[in-house]
Amino acid sequence: MTYDRLVCANCAAPVAEGRCPVCRASRARLEQQGQGQGPLGGMNPMMLIALLVVLLLCALALLAHQAA
Repeated sequence: MTYDRLVCANCAAPVAEGRCPVCRASRARLEQQGQGQGPLGGMNPMMLIALLVVLLLCALALLAHQAA
């Protein structure tokens, strides 16, 4: 989860702005959790799907080239 769309329940401001201590703590916690993920952990699901489609198309092109 990213914090760019989260709204703080304490101050009703976006968490990414870090206006209050609750926002800053939440932002720090989310950033710390994001560091523990793998190299693709920071990508959103649509980017992962697009990457998978590109890799699949490359594999099919390689197979077509080998068959010809």
